[in-house]
Amino acid sequence: MDIADVRGYALSSPIDPVQERPFHGGVRRLRKRDVVLVVVETRDGRQGFATAGASSSAMREYFEGDSQGTFADVLEESVADALEDESIDEITDAHDLIAETNLPAHLRTEAISAVDVALYDIRGKELGAPIYELLADEYGTEPTTEMPLYASAGMYMEPEGYVEQAEALEELGFFGYKYRPGIGPDGDRRTVDLLADAVDDIEIMLDVHTWWKLGEAYGRDTVRELVAHAAERGAYWIEEPVEPDDHAGYVELAETGAPLAGGESEESPAGLVELGETGAVDFLQGDVRHHEGFTGCRDAIEYCDGRDVEFVPHNFGTWLGLQANAHLVAAAPDVRLLEYPVFEDDPALDETAVDPGMYPFELAYDIIEGQPAIEDGHLTVPDGPGLGVDVDLDVLEEYPFVDGPWTEFHYDDE
Repeated sequence: MDIADVRGYALSSPIDPVQERPFHGGVRRLRKRDVVLVVVETRDGRQGFATAGASSSAMREYFEGDSQGTFADVLEESVADALEDESIDEITDAHDLIAETNLPAHLRTEAISAVDVALYDIRGKELGAPIYELLADEYGTEPTTEMPLYASAGMYMEPEGYVEQAEALEELGFFGYKYRPGIGPDGDRRTVDLLADAVDDIEIMLDVHTWWKLGEAYGRDTVRELVAHAAERGAYWIEEPVEPDDHAGYVELAETGAPLAGGESEESPAGLVELGETGAVDFLQGDVRHHEGFTGCRDAIEYCDGRDVEFVPHNFGTWLGLQANAHLVAAAPDVRLLEYPVFEDDPALDETAVDPGMYPFELAYDIIEGQPAIEDGHLTVPDGPGLGVDVDLDVLEEYPFVDGPWTEFHYDDE
């Protein structure tokens, strides 16, 4: 394929009014959600799409000053210079061209991730085949196009609020409910107990990255006790209980026998495999949007294949990113489960007594035409060419980028 044009569009979906979520030792302020829409066009007019930008978990844009806006500039400058007017035979050729730029390592990885997905979208359109068929040929598998979803919701609320969300999502047929604790050790322990007593048919996952982002972190002993308690009460996994690069901390907590998950914040595909090799995690969470696309996730998937560690993609963004990770799940060996972020007023879900959405994120839905095929907590991957969805380019005008961080942490001692 001959690359003619590479574009990056920074978009913002405002949270109005701004939401404040009290947590242990401070308040988190939610102002907006940002997205970078990546468009790669070939000389024959085919377009491939992807979403990109800094990881929402690592929140590099908050901690280190990068933003979705600056990443869009990277795509239109360094990445476009590297790829435009080039002929790409293999998708990895584009990886090599981006790797030769002078971008910092994390920006190279993010750029490769977006371009890989967009080029797979183009290749599927060239061949008239969905991406999952291309991937299944590479893996030597028979694709499975229907997959269970676990709902990713719950952020810093009273314990009873988590229970209401879990019950609503159980009613909708989701495999699991993942929530974000961080309201204090006693509140987190009580939440686990209430959830364990309240639900029967939905698994409970804790996404506890907050514990190491707190201004007053819980401390190793408290974290160990909470991890062990959640495991005793039947938690399906405890995610990111320590900082991403603290592999020794994962190993230490694994001694409790608790099922641990991690990997979304690893800075490279090699880092994903290295975390798996510690033997400390039961679930390895790569993401095509952050780990060099479909190509970059392959080593971690092949590492997990046949071992007692399951690859479960991290997916926390728009319906476009959802479909990208869904194609991976459909084709990859021994991969079956997909994360589904639940935002307010989700039009793909049936109405329940309580809206289980975290906060408004209209752009997540509006970025594509139509909506995902979700029924009884399961997603069916579209079978159209490439990603199988049509991007609604009206979002370029409807969601102009708003400068500044999407979220802020304010601590009581500041």
